[in-house]
Amino acid sequence: QVQLVESGGGLVQAGGSLRLSCVVSGRTFSTYGMSWFRRAPGMEREFVAGISRGGGSTHYADSVKGRFTIARDNGKNTVYLQMSNLKSEDTAVYYCAASPGPPGTVRTGATYYNFWGQGTQVTVSS
Repeated sequence: QVQLVESGGGLVQAGGSLRLSCVVSGRTFSTYGMSWFRRAPGMEREFVAGISRGGGSTHYADSVKGRFTIARDNGKNTVYLQMSNLKSEDTAVYYCAASPGPPGTVRTGATYYNFWGQGTQVTVSS
């Protein structure tokens, strides 16, 4: 069974930065495309950023493009989300998710993701 554990959330002022990490158990990390989703209070879950199995392809939601960067280290079974210039509207619970998709692709639909972490809270104060 694949398990995902996020960390790195917290309270930050607008304009600040945070880096989220997600450690994935198991030896098959490199066979999963990885993404970050978020859910703000009263809102639907939304795709934030994704990275392909080998790390060669990335995709971002328009709302975070230019501010967030996703990366992965297959040797450490870890995916990261570097968040900069944070805004109050970035406040949400952030989830990492794993999808056994084909290489070189990033899927943005939550239904493609089989495994999810428990989430980490990010709060941006204005």
